[in-house]
Amino acid sequence: MNIILLSGGSGKRLWPLSNDIRSKQFIKIFKNPDGEYESMVQRVYRQIREAAPDAEITIATSRGQASAIHNQLGETVGICVEPCRRDTFPAIALAAAWLRDKKGVPEEEPVVICPVDPFVEQDYFEAVIRLGKLAGTGASNLALLGILPSYPSEKYGYILPEDGGAVSRVRAFREKPDVETARRFIGQGALWNGGVFAARLGYLLRCAKERIGLTDYDDLFDRYESLEQISFDYAVAEQEKDILVRRFEGSWKDLGTWNTLTEAMEESSVGDAVLGGTCENVHVVNELDVPILCMGLKNLVVSASPEGILVSDKEQSSYIRPYVDRMDQKIMFADKSWGSFRVLDVEDESMTIKVTLKPGRSMNYHSHERRDEVWTVISGEGRTVVDGMEQPVHAGDVVTMQAGCRHTIIADTELKVIEVQLGREISVHDKRKYEPEG
Repeated sequence: MNIILLSGGSGKRLWPLSNDIRSKQFIKIFKNPDGEYESMVQRVYRQIREAAPDAEITIATSRGQASAIHNQLGETVGICVEPCRRDTFPAIALAAAWLRDKKGVPEEEPVVICPVDPFVEQDYFEAVIRLGKLAGTGASNLALLGILPSYPSEKYGYILPEDGGAVSRVRAFREKPDVETARRFIGQGALWNGGVFAARLGYLLRCAKERIGLTDYDDLFDRYESLEQISFDYAVAEQEKDILVRRFEGSWKDLGTWNTLTEAMEESSVGDAVLGGTCENVHVVNELDVPILCMGLKNLVVSASPEGILVSDKEQSSYIRPYVDRMDQKIMFADKSWGSFRVLDVEDESMTIKVTLKPGRSMNYHSHERRDEVWTVISGEGRTVVDGMEQPVHAGDVVTMQAGCRHTIIADTELKVIEVQLGREISVHDKRKYEPEG
């Protein structure tokens, strides 16, 4: 069975822990069975592996998130990279073409598509696997997983089944309603649409051919930017007549806001934080190297990262996005396939960054035209390559690169480096990559 995980999002609703590179699914605030912190994408990937060890998993994601996925799941994880964001239907079409043309998956094989970021228990993925098997029987063109509602929500679309069976024909879809309408839908047996679909690969490819003229993966990739932004619900599900829904009655949460995210936290604080005894319903997530002290607070979320600091009433935190949209700031931290970086200081003509490289990993071999760089190794051992000349480095070593020279650094152990960029025009776009020499 093939499973496509949709990993998107701009990272606005969980600012300051998320940004355009690190969306909510990469924030490590959940405890895994070993007691270590893991992210939503790590949790979901682990749960699928436990439910279906032999399943082939492909993550459909944007260019900006590919490095974070490799950082958290390893280099061998399957990724279908979108050239740009175009909503769920183009993403699924591209991933389906990838499976056929690049991975050789037969068109009769069942494929399950689901979001990468639900907060669920193991029974959810057991239901997902059953949904895939249902699609594989050919009993319908498309099968959905319908979530039994726990309250009349305005945030989700609704599926109206024909009856109350475990598997039922779909009578109709309804868009996100107001509370009273949602209450009426639930009274009629409606289920939340959790964005989980299953079909044979050939069906997905036919839909893509009819809607966007799919011929093959390479052609679709080349013209991806010109595609209409449209969801799979609008483009396919709501147009399909031969469709089944499987009822899921277990726990399911969409942790899309600070309010819902803190409900799933196992402890009141992550990071260096102290909560006074009179605090009530307060959660703190601190990624800075300074302590946060909270006293006499009620119903608040406090979050701090290099991007900024949030102090908000939990209910009001759902309305954060318009404020974040007005902010104009650099990306201050990110997980990369080779490690991570965090911006420590920004001046008019300099930027100071702390870089951490994983053992055995290296940056791209690259150059900058409009800035010099200085690396100071603060821990670990590795090697630098500057204009083709390799030399070993360890704590205390300083390496200087003039603008235009080619350079990289390779970690033999975990390697921590302070990088100082010097120039009148420091930009992420000032980077040219090369093939390694030698």
